Amino acid sequence: MSSRPELANALRALAMDAVQQANSGHPGMPMGMADIAEALWRGHLRHNPANPLWADRDRFVLSNGHGSMLLYALLHLTGYDLPIDELKRFRQLHSKTAGHPEHGITPGVETTTGPLGQGIANAVGLAIAERVLADSFNRDGHAIVNHRTYVFLGDGCLMEGISHEACALAGTLKLNKLIALYDDNGISIDSEKGHIKQWFTDNVPQRFAAYGWNVIYGVDGHDGDAVDAAIRQAQQETARPTLICCKTIIGKGAPKKQNTGGVHGAPLGAEEIAATREAIGWPHPPFEIPEALRADWSARDQGAAREAEWNQRFAAYAAAYPELAAEFKRRMAGDLPADWAAKRDAFIAQTVQKAETIATRKASQNAIEGYAPALPELIGGSADLAGSNLTLWSGSKGVSATAGGNYLYFGVREFGMAAICNGIALHGGLIPYHATFLVFSDYARNALRMAALMKQRVVCVFTHDSIGLGEDGPTHQPVEHAATLRLLPNMDVWRPCDTVETAQAWAAAIERKDGPASLLLSRQNLNFQNRSAEQVSAVARGGYVLSESSGTPRAVIIATGSEVALALAAQQALAADGIAVRVVSMPCTQAFDRQDAAYRESVLPRGVPRVAVEAGVTDYWRKYVGLEGKVIGIDRYGESAPAGELFKFFGITGDAVAAAVRSVL
Repeated sequence: MSSRPELANALRALAMDAVQQANSGHPGMPMGMADIAEALWRGHLRHNPANPLWADRDRFVLSNGHGSMLLYALLHLTGYDLPIDELKRFRQLHSKTAGHPEHGITPGVETTTGPLGQGIANAVGLAIAERVLADSFNRDGHAIVNHRTYVFLGDGCLMEGISHEACALAGTLKLNKLIALYDDNGISIDSEKGHIKQWFTDNVPQRFAAYGWNVIYGVDGHDGDAVDAAIRQAQQETARPTLICCKTIIGKGAPKKQNTGGVHGAPLGAEEIAATREAIGWPHPPFEIPEALRADWSARDQGAAREAEWNQRFAAYAAAYPELAAEFKRRMAGDLPADWAAKRDAFIAQTVQKAETIATRKASQNAIEGYAPALPELIGGSADLAGSNLTLWSGSKGVSATAGGNYLYFGVREFGMAAICNGIALHGGLIPYHATFLVFSDYARNALRMAALMKQRVVCVFTHDSIGLGEDGPTHQPVEHAATLRLLPNMDVWRPCDTVETAQAWAAAIERKDGPASLLLSRQNLNFQNRSAEQVSAVARGGYVLSESSGTPRAVIIATGSEVALALAAQQALAADGIAVRVVSMPCTQAFDRQDAAYRESVLPRGVPRVAVEAGVTDYWRKYVGLEGKVIGIDRYGESAPAGELFKFFGITGDAVAAAVRSVL
């Protein structure tokens, strides 16, 4: 398909008009990448605007998400449910055209790309998911999973370290269905003229060649036919992901502002817009696209035909492999297997019966071992800590350069790992988990935030959850991390106290379809706690009465994880003095807070003094104990010593909890 400059100019016009009307935004990238976008979206992208969730569509990721008006213009012109009035409301309250692309708000947006670099990492996850699902479901003559992932990215994405983490792994895995188009415009914000040569002199083609990518460089990003030819060349690559380096002019068409930092993140202004219209030969008023150009841009008929053709192929697949077809539909819908609840309950009952005293990281591995055979969609891995995180199980099969699998060896790439798993979740058909030490959750922090923001089902396994890890010392001992993870909206944080709570935490994370869960797990062994059947069930409510002294409780001790045992020891000591105390285990404060008021009151009755104990910073627990209550924890960094000595040194003991209870009575 030959390029049509007037079609690219439609993208430029919509971008500059929307940014001008909003008096906010980034017109430079959309104007600079318009020819590249026209070549890809009109000539190659397989999608159906009438059904943005068609299973075998190509995925498109705008990693340089500040150029969001390019994507909005493409979605509008190709026929998605994004009317011109939404473009006129760019960056306005409750519009579908937010400042950066938002998954779940705008039809056709595959992932939320605000923080630079995460889009390309998400795209790696999307490509991994395609590889794994194709390996699982495709059969000879029936390729029902066969699509590509295309990415636009810029210099900012490549400066971010996460691009190195994700793209290096993509090269190792030889993700040949991944094609990235690099907007090489040489301009950024942080200097008088914006030229990045002062701080970014990487040889990008050589860098990606070193990763093992196929690199196509020297492409004129304003020659649509050249871009088209490069994409066709990339599609022929069978063993490597491809980076197409497109030389562009930021703000292409703006006579005074193109190729300057000033066009990156500010409206052009009325005078420059008028001059741009004349320069590119665009005489039409703001937001007006001639009907002939709209017809040429529309992808609705072609998209419907492509999906219809796939539906025919899927019908033939279903006739030949009915069980596989049903399984594919279930998994892409995000539904759990019909027998999931029964198998979950059987495993939890088995866990209760075994009554093991083990570390919760080991209990987590047991949960994976128990649940994974019932969940073929479960896929995960660790940041080079599988032997410590205990994420491997007997059925683990590593995803490789030649085949799919259910286990990913991420290497020491915490941030990239978390963002890649977000991409896997966004693709559909798989439930990803990733793992590292809790203290290194900081490295992955923004990807965890994006999982929560996008409401993606991702399980985040964080082991070595406190000073209880011992001799590695303060660099490895998390004290603030549980609290800061709990501050992430829509992130469930589970800190189980034994095998039963760990099994329930894993089940809750798997069953939750509208957000991620973090599991904080101990290195040291934790005592098994006896429970009634009602208490076992109540674990899923996030907080419950684990132990009640005889008589009306005069105080409540709230504890999590390894400190539950300390709460129980304090309860016994206080009972010897005739003081009745209730012990509440609260493995997940978010789940507890979602319970109705009556249940919360039944666990934490009003007017009864409260003490909380957790081997971490104390302020978070004030929401439960109030200013009159006490919190036993640690508000400084740790020390290098055996775990038992550390708990005594920092005063996190049963005696200290008992003393705190006495002080509040």
